[in-house]
Amino acid sequence: MALERWEIDSGHSGIHFSVRHMVVAKVRGQFSRWSATIVAEDGDLARAQVEAVIDASSIETGIADRDAHLKSPDFLDVANYPELTFKSKRVESLGGGRFLVLGDLTIRGVTREVALDVEHGGRIKDPWGNERAGFMARTSIDRKDFGLRWNQVLEAGGLLVGDRVDIEIDVEAVKQTAAKAA
Repeated sequence: MALERWEIDSGHSGIHFSVRHMVVAKVRGQFSRWSATIVAEDGDLARAQVEAVIDASSIETGIADRDAHLKSPDFLDVANYPELTFKSKRVESLGGGRFLVLGDLTIRGVTREVALDVEHGGRIKDPWGNERAGFMARTSIDRKDFGLRWNQVLEAGGLLVGDRVDIEIDVEAVKQTAAKAA
């Protein structure tokens, strides 16, 4: 059996999120520093293992004060929990280049299973002879499930920050080396 190892090209990939703000709008953001690997047996994506590590302090929403609040103990508490991690447990092929990737997401030391709806964008050789693959993934989580409970009730009704966080991940991965398993 040959193992294919893929590393994420972080310059051409991104982890983006959005959450309701004051009930009527969405705030969008991203994590700018992260790494991930995909290891697939014999190139079979349905048997792939995915692991990702996200630098919690790299959260960016475009507003410095909001970013500082998101890094504080009210939210990600980056001083005590510097990383968010994801480790796949299984992959289910949905056909047509789509997969359901089930795995453990850990935020603030709390681990919950999440399901990523993944679309394989295909494979291509780049001008330098490297094989690249593209993936787009989506999921939604309830931030309270991970201990992110800070909020403020609005005078007009509703909450300042929504509970549901929508996550979109764009990945361009580069094949590293094929290794023979014993």
